[in-house]
Amino acid sequence: MANNRLDIIIFGATGFTGKYVVKRAAYLCKEWKLNFGIAGRRKEALEAVLKEYAPDAENVPIILADVNDEESLKKMTERTKVLATCCGPYIIYGEAVVKACIATRTHYVDVTGESQFIEKMQLLYNKAAQEAGVYIVSACGMDSIPTEMGIIFAQRKFGGEVNSIETYAMFDTNEVILPFINYTSWESLVHVLMHWDELKEIRAKLYPEKLPEFKPKLESRGIIHKNDITGDWSTIFLGCDRAVALSTQRFLYDKYKERPVQVRTYMSLKSFFILLLLLIGATIIMLMTRTAFTRKLLLKYPTLFSGGIIGRSENMSHKLFKNTRFTMIFKAVGWSAKLAEPTDKHTDPPNKELITRVSGFEPAYGLTSTALILSAIMILKEADKMPDKGGVLTPGAAFGKTSLIEELEKNDVKFEVIKSSEN
Repeated sequence: MANNRLDIIIFGATGFTGKYVVKRAAYLCKEWKLNFGIAGRRKEALEAVLKEYAPDAENVPIILADVNDEESLKKMTERTKVLATCCGPYIIYGEAVVKACIATRTHYVDVTGESQFIEKMQLLYNKAAQEAGVYIVSACGMDSIPTEMGIIFAQRKFGGEVNSIETYAMFDTNEVILPFINYTSWESLVHVLMHWDELKEIRAKLYPEKLPEFKPKLESRGIIHKNDITGDWSTIFLGCDRAVALSTQRFLYDKYKERPVQVRTYMSLKSFFILLLLLIGATIIMLMTRTAFTRKLLLKYPTLFSGGIIGRSENMSHKLFKNTRFTMIFKAVGWSAKLAEPTDKHTDPPNKELITRVSGFEPAYGLTSTALILSAIMILKEADKMPDKGGVLTPGAAFGKTSLIEELEKNDVKFEVIKSSEN
């Protein structure tokens, strides 16, 4: 990779998430003595972003690129070592960027939570990325860095062999100001649900051989239950975190012969009534993604169908996320003794439990921007700790042996052990 390349280019810098990423890049790149550039379609808009979100950053190049212009993507990617892209929905705009990065031997990180895109890129481009010697790593934001690194942290601290991990995500804020999720995230959700049926076929091709069956099997706790750690009402988390985590565990089994952890992901609320309303709303939205006409309604009237949660970027303020806090609880169950081979079977029931926690502020965009830039930095600084010298990987597979957890802790994301017990 040419030494005269920029360290990082942020593509999609004028979007709501992109602006956060530019602001965080200005701080972290200065700390790490790295340089960065920003890219997008409109020069004037990019200049305005620099002026507002990185006023003290010096000599930040502006690169013009359009996802619909293949040549502009290649010219952009050949100017950087790592491309951090915020251009979603990725299922529409992402593949062309991935192809350009592989063609120009440029590493790639993004913040998508779109399972179909993530797994399709693994299926189609893993070999090409390995041959090019570049890392393509998706889900490097709130989806799915806390879950991925939280599971890795729990595995490190367990001190034996983990059979299963259940995760519970909780969010708290001092005040609710609507809207608080931008339109691009809504658009991505609609397309994820629209293409949901494609996942089965993608996974059949991606994993033609099934993993051995590991017992005891971790069953789902159902649509609604009270979690036994905090006592909050909980439901299945429908984001990509579980799919990403299971992909990581499959990789660790195939690559390092580590016993894969069974994973279930949930979200928790104190109010049963609010949780029930969210489930009803989610069900309606899922049904509406089934036809072209109702999808158009969802995309045309996001504020109406999201109950005010979704808004256009121009109607949102970055200030409203300042007092938002996230907490993720991890319940790991397994054995205090580790067997010699991952396929060996324990004859006794699990005898150890570990409760850990990951927490921090500004989960939607603050954490996302920090995690994205730190993921790029890990590739730049600790590639020797990453596997295979390239490939399309999940965050846990890519960064599990790096210092990403420690770097997140330096940036106000807390990882801690809450309780450990043995029978």
